[in-house]
Amino acid sequence: MNSVLIANRGEIAVRIIRAARDLGLRTIAIYSELDRDAVHTAMADEAWNVGPAPAAESYLNVDRILEIAREAEADAIHPGYGFLAENAAFASAVVDAGLIWVGPPASAIAMMGDKIESRIAAEAAGVPGVPGTLEPLTSVDQVEAFAAEYGYPVAIKASAGGGGRGMKVVHEGDDLAAAFESAGREAESWFGNPAVYVERYLENARHIEAQVMFDNDGNGVFYGERDCSLQRRHQKLVEESPATNFTPGDRAELGRLALALGSAAGYRSAGTVEFMFADGTFYFLEMNTRIQVEHTVTEEVFGVDLVAEQLRIAMGEHVAANETPVPDGHTIEFRINAEDPSRGFIPTPGTLVRYREPAGPGVRVDSGVVQGSAISQYYDNMIAKLIVSGRDRQEAIARGKRALLEYEIGGVDTTIPAHLYILDNDDFVEGRVHTKLVENSMDFTGIERGTAPTLPEDEELAERSMTVEVGGKRFAVTYWAQVLTAPGSGKRVAPRRKAPKLSKGATSSGAVGEVTSPMQGTIVKIHHKAGDTVHEGEPVCVLEAMKMENEIKAPTTGDIVDIKVQVGDTVSAGHLILVIK
Repeated sequence: MNSVLIANRGEIAVRIIRAARDLGLRTIAIYSELDRDAVHTAMADEAWNVGPAPAAESYLNVDRILEIAREAEADAIHPGYGFLAENAAFASAVVDAGLIWVGPPASAIAMMGDKIESRIAAEAAGVPGVPGTLEPLTSVDQVEAFAAEYGYPVAIKASAGGGGRGMKVVHEGDDLAAAFESAGREAESWFGNPAVYVERYLENARHIEAQVMFDNDGNGVFYGERDCSLQRRHQKLVEESPATNFTPGDRAELGRLALALGSAAGYRSAGTVEFMFADGTFYFLEMNTRIQVEHTVTEEVFGVDLVAEQLRIAMGEHVAANETPVPDGHTIEFRINAEDPSRGFIPTPGTLVRYREPAGPGVRVDSGVVQGSAISQYYDNMIAKLIVSGRDRQEAIARGKRALLEYEIGGVDTTIPAHLYILDNDDFVEGRVHTKLVENSMDFTGIERGTAPTLPEDEELAERSMTVEVGGKRFAVTYWAQVLTAPGSGKRVAPRRKAPKLSKGATSSGAVGEVTSPMQGTIVKIHHKAGDTVHEGEPVCVLEAMKMENEIKAPTTGDIVDIKVQVGDTVSAGHLILVIK
């Protein structure tokens, strides 16, 4: 292998490019028209246009990716995570084209990628799972029958995907129909397959995952556990390793189960086996047949480059370790997403008008952005991953606070204030974590928002900063100034930026009775028609942004007198959706 094409974008593309260069490989990037100036395109040895902005026309375009691989004379393709990373047909097409697939065999992807088939395989390998259906659901009646047998809550989950995408938790029967429909839509959007299944939902359990690596001869190594319990909307916020309050016996059992499943699947390359952990018992959830977003914490604790290991194994080398290495210290990863925690973590696409990463001892940042980069509605809203390490968990937490306070991001709201809030939570500090801790025990509505993500078009301003002294003490002041033209040059002396709107807090409405979009996105469902009566807080429509569905709720009680949108419409932040009087 002399060259590798990275079939991805953003942070993970940058990560793969760096690992490949460490191994002396030529790197080939692909980019959508929206990503023409993205960081990963400049870093790679060469970059090729793969198509328009929508992922279906670019990063999911198998024929075009393979065409580029031929033209660029690539030897291998690394899919990263997301997009086509867990697409068995793509893996087969890569191999059929005479290229090296940096990942597990297509057969293992197919087995583990279908969550129903993976549950069957896990049971056969002696890996117990959460009670659930073993065939795709065809109607909401099947969900009702399952709930009648096992009780609420239940989880409706995408059969073809993972990572919490296309997953809806239902606590009572009245919500079943809407959840069933929504899960199918998200599954279709993310994975191109609307099939869903249902399983018992374990509340207040821990989400523990095992990192494994297998070579072509079937040799496997267990690289310890990661605790991914801190989540919102079934999406991970914070991950750490080693897991707190975890015994050597727990760790040994986790490794045994993960390696047994990998061996049964004929696995190769990096994989992550996810479990729910409750009352001392592990319940199999899924196996992610790719490099995981949070692989970084394992790398820091065990001193291994998992992406480089993937590439080495693809070149025919053996796993680097013969047994589970001994962890050294403690590492925590914070997902820095473009979201507004004060408004239920809704996505906030926009442009990074200010961006500066933290540094110093124990601090690592994996990102694919710079100042001026756009966080687009077309793709995932993760800006970067902040990874902090210390000799122990206490030191890692202290460094996390320091690094988060150093992080400067302007132009979009981010999860940084939420992370700082979490680090001061007593349950988190004491290691009493579970999957509902964030949503049930933490109130983010009052935290300070960052720079508003929506900016008016009618002014040209540039963000400036200055320092002032008051009483001998230094203060930093950020402000927006007009863009001026240098005399005689005809050129602007500051970059074009839009002026920020003043934020008035967490609401989706404009004037009283007017329901407006809180973000850019696509209308996928309207719950009512003109003339219907709605109550304050009642959902009125569903908006999809960054492939996540967000319910828009009525700001007041009254009658709907006018609906300004229809299903399929793309709306911008502030767009009028409907009027209530």
